[in-house]
Amino acid sequence: MIFWKKLALAAAALLVSAPFSLVAQTSEKPAEAVAVEAGVQLVMGLTYSMKSSILGTDRRLTVRLPAGYEKQPEKKFPVVYVIDGGPEQDFPHIAGIMQSRELNWSFKPFILVGVETVNRRYQITPPASDPDAYEKTLGAKPGGSDDFRKFLREDVMPWVEARYRTADQNAVIGESLGGLFVVETLLKDPTLFDDYIAVSPSLWWDELAVVTDAASQIKAMPAGERRLYLTMADEGYLMQDGLDMLVATLEKAGRDDLRWTYVDRRNSESHGTIYHVAALDAFRAFYLDVARTGGANPALYKGGVMPELTDAAKASLKQLCTRETAIATSFVEKNKDYDRWNAMCVLMKPGATATKGNLEY
Repeated sequence: MIFWKKLALAAAALLVSAPFSLVAQTSEKPAEAVAVEAGVQLVMGLTYSMKSSILGTDRRLTVRLPAGYEKQPEKKFPVVYVIDGGPEQDFPHIAGIMQSRELNWSFKPFILVGVETVNRRYQITPPASDPDAYEKTLGAKPGGSDDFRKFLREDVMPWVEARYRTADQNAVIGESLGGLFVVETLLKDPTLFDDYIAVSPSLWWDELAVVTDAASQIKAMPAGERRLYLTMADEGYLMQDGLDMLVATLEKAGRDDLRWTYVDRRNSESHGTIYHVAALDAFRAFYLDVARTGGANPALYKGGVMPELTDAAKASLKQLCTRETAIATSFVEKNKDYDRWNAMCVLMKPGATATKGNLEY
């Protein structure tokens, strides 16, 4: 989509943090060269070490603020917490997705907080009926997820809220065992977050134990608006069986305050490729922003002449493009008649179409 407003080059003035700064590579200089160029750091955020009262050890948090954060002192932002979010884990590539919106504005800005896991096969997994077998297979006894949730609630989230301008909207995202943790958290501790993003969750865990009682857990959830994004790659077997069980339960739950969407990616992604594309799609699903269709560049049109705008488009241009003035549509509908939609303010989600669910954009 080409926006009517000029695309601003998002030059986020972020603070330097050595643990995950990337240094530009330079070509080798001739042997006789006297001076050597210094690389310029490309900074993605800040890493902090905090003492955990729950875990009893130091833990690292990595933070990226949205561009323009300092210039909007009155504005508050949602927070997205990344499980397995250390600087050597999933934080950098999720931060790259966050940075992309500063160029394309396809979703609203948020504060990104990476929560590093140490011995993740213990820290973010539920107990198992045969822990010795899991220790033999995974190299760690399972069962630390309750303490990790307590760590998030009592250590991490208060730390973030004391330092940054946070809105009353928190999300959690995780993949694989991280996705299992996200699903278990929704079912066991649903008030911890508002939005839950589970990418290829390892629902095979302990023969589907996490989702076996999902119906009663969802029924028992306290009232409150929550959203859930689910997706699965081509893993099959108990991974898919567990997700199918959860989706069937959600379809029967009849809870209007739990909005959810499921995107089936078994025919397009593997366990190793799904996370990046799914995270982008989830952010667009939860934080979708409005935009105008078409473009004002004469070179876009035959003979350099823009087709006459419709009366609806002219009226739209007289208003600010906001959620209140936007028209919800799809790429399919817009592409049926470019002239009709040209210059209109729309709410139009890019990316995958939901396979199932009741989430409205």
